[in-house]
Amino acid sequence: MAAIHKMLRRSLSAEKRSTEVPKGHLAVYVGENNNKRFVIPLSYLNHPSFQELLCQAEDEFGFHHPMGGLTIPCSEDLFVDLTSRLSKA
Repeated sequence: MAAIHKMLRRSLSAEKRSTEVPKGHLAVYVGENNNKRFVIPLSYLNHPSFQELLCQAEDEFGFHHPMGGLTIPCSEDLFVDLTSRLSKA
């Protein structure tokens, strides 16, 4: 019975996390040590600078992402700088 409760808790927490991301956005985890969660517009995925980060993520993690979502292996400062430039474009 305890195992069922644990599975339900995990399932419900995953559902809660998925509802926190607005339509047209994607949650990513950024950082070299302590990963921080960011919610970004899907349109960023088409930008060449962002695609470079995705290639780095693929090289480092392949399809296994330790945080359970897309993990981008760069500094938080670099990511914030890039996304702020993309939001102005």
